[in-house]
Amino acid sequence: MAPTGLFNSYNPDPAFCEVLGRASDAEVNRLFLNRLGGKTRSTLAQRKARAEEEMYNLGITFTVYFGEETVDRILPFDVIPRPITKPDWDSLEAGVVQRIAALNAFLRDIYHDRKILKDGVIPSDLVLKNKYYLEEMIGVDPPGGVYTHICGTDMIRDQAGDFLILEDNCRAPSGVSYVIENRHLMMRSFPDLMENARVRPVSDYGVRLREKLADSAPQGVMDPSIVLMTPGVYNSAYFEHVFLAREMGVPLVEGRDLFVDRNDEVFMNTVCGPQPVHVIYRRIDDAFLDPEAFRKDSMLGCNGLMRAMKAGKVAIANAPGTGVADDKAVYAYMPEIVRYYLSEEPILKNVDTYVCRRPEDRAYVLDHIDELVTKPVGESGGYGITVGPRATKAEREAAGKAIAKDPSNYIAQPMITLSVCPTLTSEGVAPRHVDLRPFAVTGKGTFVLPGGLTRVAMKKGSLIVNSSQGGGSKDTWVLS
Repeated sequence: MAPTGLFNSYNPDPAFCEVLGRASDAEVNRLFLNRLGGKTRSTLAQRKARAEEEMYNLGITFTVYFGEETVDRILPFDVIPRPITKPDWDSLEAGVVQRIAALNAFLRDIYHDRKILKDGVIPSDLVLKNKYYLEEMIGVDPPGGVYTHICGTDMIRDQAGDFLILEDNCRAPSGVSYVIENRHLMMRSFPDLMENARVRPVSDYGVRLREKLADSAPQGVMDPSIVLMTPGVYNSAYFEHVFLAREMGVPLVEGRDLFVDRNDEVFMNTVCGPQPVHVIYRRIDDAFLDPEAFRKDSMLGCNGLMRAMKAGKVAIANAPGTGVADDKAVYAYMPEIVRYYLSEEPILKNVDTYVCRRPEDRAYVLDHIDELVTKPVGESGGYGITVGPRATKAEREAAGKAIAKDPSNYIAQPMITLSVCPTLTSEGVAPRHVDLRPFAVTGKGTFVLPGGLTRVAMKKGSLIVNSSQGGGSKDTWVLS
């Protein structure tokens, strides 16, 4: 079916296009062309403007830091959704569930028997000298045996149409609030587009999250008290903290609202007196979580939380020390990790990765830096990335010097041309590169939210989709 109406000027590369160019997605083609194709650009632009105004009025913002200055911004919202067919989603969902099972097995092992290190599957120093590896977690058994309760798995789609995992986010992945709010915006702005579309819902995420957190409560607690712990109003993701606490129906607390008694039990100060706390969904970095165990100067944490966790009196989600599992160098070993713990082949593949700490990989990267994407292993948000084929000579030289100076801090990957989706721009509908971050929550089993956060590079030709780098987002439709 050929593009019509609004899409006459949209001429996507059929090798990349996930919406209009795939013959197997007849339902998707029909839905988009019949409903969106008849609308004018001005109509879409008006609805987009109203949606973004509503986002700002509702406080759906994130904070960008420019030195001493902070600016609140909305995440640019594209009104043309990204559909995913049921067969694609079924495979993607199974791969995410498998991946998280392997990650939790890996985390338990490295903080207990370290069999994977003794068997030489992954270098010991890569784990034990990792800045996110916490000796305080050695021998600790989190309630329920879950280390990473909430995980956001970043993935892309390559030229062949296959989903590839780009990185794992096992500490405190953000963005799920946009998944839900984007859907609400679409329902209000485009009720005519969504009518009878048979799109799987996302609004029950808060209920699912609370259920999975309750699954991980200390043994013997029948009706666990759950709180969401935030660093406070100045955190860049504070809107999401408020949003998730409301969606779960749990208190939003700061470190100063909690205390640990002499029996290593955690309590929350309330107007009705101290109330017990059994599960803490924390959005605070490890270093600031407990001044008694980590940074003594932290004003954000609560003294004694690690004592309480070690005593089995409280569950902390995600567990301290999970950051070692989403290190980009550890990521390179994830196929071996899946095979080692699950005796299965990975359902979802990694992007080919060169680990610069290996001499042979480092030599190749330095010789081909103009062809590769280099990344620092511990950074997030798109910071520190050098896209070799699109970088200046000076930028490539700077990246090479940084790698030569501290090779253990870098990995490199071939530049994968991300798939594109039709996106409303100031010039009309045009292809823009996208990735996908499905969110999964684990307790007694793992639930994957249907869809996830589709981030879109709003700048023409850009491959950087991170909000901190000017990226936007789309509603993601999983067709049932």
